[in-house]
Amino acid sequence: MPIDKLDLQSPDRVNENFDKLAALFPNCVTEGAEGRAIDFDLLKQELSHAVIEGNKERYRLEWPGKREAIVTANLPTTKTLRPVREDSVDFDNTQNLYIEGDNLEVLKLLQESYLGKIKMIYIDPPYNTGKDFVYKDNFSKDAQEELIESGQKDEYNQRLVANPETAGRYHSDWLSMMYPRLKLARNLLSNDGVIFISIDDNEVHNLKRVCDEIFGDSNFIANVIWERAFAPKNDAKYFSDSHDHILVFTKNILEFEIGKLERSEEANSRYKNMDDDPRGPWTSDNLTVKTYSAAYDYEIKTPSGRMVSPTDGRCWFTSKERMQKLIDDNRIWFGKDGNNVPRLKRFLSEVQTGMVPISIWPYKEVGHNQEGRQEVKKLFDDKGYFDGPKPVRLLSRILQVANLDEDSTVLDFFSGSGSLAHTVYSWNAENQERVSFIQVQLPEETDEKSEAYKAGYKNICEIGKERIRRAAKKIKEETNSDIDYGFRVYRLDSSNMQDVYYKPQDYDQGQLDAFADNVKSDRTAEDLLAQVMLDWGLALSLKITPVDVSGKKVFKVAENSLYACFDSDIDEDFAKAIAEDKPMRIVFRDSGFKNDTAKTNVKQLFKQLSPETEMKVI
Repeated sequence: MPIDKLDLQSPDRVNENFDKLAALFPNCVTEGAEGRAIDFDLLKQELSHAVIEGNKERYRLEWPGKREAIVTANLPTTKTLRPVREDSVDFDNTQNLYIEGDNLEVLKLLQESYLGKIKMIYIDPPYNTGKDFVYKDNFSKDAQEELIESGQKDEYNQRLVANPETAGRYHSDWLSMMYPRLKLARNLLSNDGVIFISIDDNEVHNLKRVCDEIFGDSNFIANVIWERAFAPKNDAKYFSDSHDHILVFTKNILEFEIGKLERSEEANSRYKNMDDDPRGPWTSDNLTVKTYSAAYDYEIKTPSGRMVSPTDGRCWFTSKERMQKLIDDNRIWFGKDGNNVPRLKRFLSEVQTGMVPISIWPYKEVGHNQEGRQEVKKLFDDKGYFDGPKPVRLLSRILQVANLDEDSTVLDFFSGSGSLAHTVYSWNAENQERVSFIQVQLPEETDEKSEAYKAGYKNICEIGKERIRRAAKKIKEETNSDIDYGFRVYRLDSSNMQDVYYKPQDYDQGQLDAFADNVKSDRTAEDLLAQVMLDWGLALSLKITPVDVSGKKVFKVAENSLYACFDSDIDEDFAKAIAEDKPMRIVFRDSGFKNDTAKTNVKQLFKQLSPETEMKVI
């Protein structure tokens, strides 16, 4: 009896999308040269009330390479994440993750484990100013990738390519980089989740349209203007740019609730008590509205005896009867002499707790770019190892507006120097919460002439990890808060499995016998466990407890959510011992059984002794 094997690759979104369409429109399923296919002309007709006669112009964002970008997002990956304990802090207990590698591949790997589980995403991608590097994604393997896989060229140097303004596909290459990453990121957001994207004037128009397409224009929240500079640049040719944009989109606007800001002293100072009202300070508001109704167009007599009517084209906001009740309750203000146009009194004691955020964020409230730079320098003995980090105050405002729960997970897949992780530590210490972070960063090499390189930081990830360690230490010393100061480090790598695992049909029987063990020789049990957790949709932050069962090492993930044993000589006695715990899932190496008879018997024993346990092999 065969035992199910784990796929050990990210989901094939093309096949999933095909199956969904086939279920909805079975009449659109046909056959093509490569097997089953969708009749897209017929599908178009199914989705239209009018007769479809062919391609027509339509309103949408197009660029050379868009179709390839869509394919890139949908293609599965066989890569994996390998734990790096030596770079981690409190690996066994922390809920935080730091992942090194190409964020496109990482986002694909997180699709099962974090589907719909991320409350907030913040990213600060390349602004495409003409001086940036962009990620160059190849959706099909070519000679260049063969060189990378063979070790003849470095993957990360090859993926990052310059994108000067003189390039023929200057905007297109940037859009092709952003589109698949945002498409995959949307899947990770919870239904009430929200994404914040920093950008400047160069690409904000394109980014808005891409996000309209991916998230839906009805889920657009705001274009926040952040005053990033505190002083003008007099050498600017036309205008001195002092702002960046932060585009805000939600997964589902019907479920997202904005986080209110604390009321400021300045806001409260607008409330006075000019008539010694026992209900306390108040401010006055206009009583008229522009949506005219004849029933609400009437005269009001002031205490001085003057008759007042709404201005032309407007009317009062309520009926004559209710207006009189408000006057009797001293909620209408006619001025000190009782002769002014009436206004509604709004009491500070009755306004909602907190203030709705406005779309302009001045640096006095949320910090500026130099503040972000100084925060990093203070952690590195006054050395500026990273350009353009966002200030903690800005990211704290974003966390507040995102309306996090006390145990939410936030994600940054262009994490740079680790500003979001720093902010999460500070946020948790201040609010006594358990917000966790996932940071993803390509290990882009530092310039050999830079201070960072000379100090021993060979790539951005080394700067980011050290910044997070130092920020955690500083916050712990200053606050003594009992929070999670750790993070688990994972590094993107090729699959733990030999190629034969994925394409056995490409090998003859003699070759298959040579690959009795599908696992690469340099991979550890913890490497295998991480790939199994990703394939089975388990969060990489779950508690992992190694235990000894009948002399063999067993990894228990989240109590009994998963048992994994990659030792050899698995037999019936071992299966009986494990079955007593009734784990939800269990995985072994395909080559780990004592013999073929033991392999069959172990499966049967689990069916008898723990029928709810799902057993698979790799």
